[in-house]
Amino acid sequence: MPAPKNAFKAALQAGRPQIGLWLNTGEALPAEIAASVGFDWLVIDSEHGPNDLRSIIDQLRAISPSGSEPVVRPPSGETWFIKQLLDAGARTLLIPMVDSPEQAQALVQAVRYPPRGGRGLGAAVARASGFNAIADYAQTADDEICLLVQAETKTAIANIEAIAAIDGIDGVFIGPADLSADLGFLGRIEAPEVQEVIESAIGRIVAAGKPAGILTFSETLNRRYLDLGATFVAVGADVTELAVALRGLAARYGRGAGSVGSGAGY
Repeated sequence: MPAPKNAFKAALQAGRPQIGLWLNTGEALPAEIAASVGFDWLVIDSEHGPNDLRSIIDQLRAISPSGSEPVVRPPSGETWFIKQLLDAGARTLLIPMVDSPEQAQALVQAVRYPPRGGRGLGAAVARASGFNAIADYAQTADDEICLLVQAETKTAIANIEAIAAIDGIDGVFIGPADLSADLGFLGRIEAPEVQEVIESAIGRIVAAGKPAGILTFSETLNRRYLDLGATFVAVGADVTELAVALRGLAARYGRGAGSVGSGAGY
């Protein structure tokens, strides 16, 4: 029996737009709710969310009965944690702060078994193989792993074609918040200078033959990026949507505790 097919990866390869949501509570119940509403992908965020390996596994379990693909973002591209995430059953990873093709190549090596890479062989005792119920997991897993990398600095944007050209990189995600800060526009992703860089980067990623992705909390920007050819676009985060809804409810009864910032995105 081979590893289960990754429908999200197949959709990216086919150029079908995939709409996603960030999960930042660190809890399984909100993940289960998000998975029930029809998003194509859900990011379990341990870079800016309160997650560890056990909370990630809980959310993988909560999402697994749905048609949403869980995408795990670790705090960084450390090989040891990537190995744990893959064995835990994550098969789509979003790695932050990838600035060079050398970094991208090292990540490809980390998610592939020998002889194509250096992923450690421990799946026989891991959730990824159904605790050895998937007999051919090690032989077939590489093809279903989806590796997405984040371009979030001026250096990454300068290297974006070289990063996209690495075999085994399945998509390049623009991190608009960190990118705007690196460009000198902290918290201002809607600045024309930032948008010019983002729109150019989307075009360059697509021209290089790879899917482009992004997250903002602006529907106008998200629809613009989809029109420009971005394939995987996240349109919000669970915590911000909850905060907006609860503040609106409180305001209708004359109660309030301030407003939610625009929160441009990650």
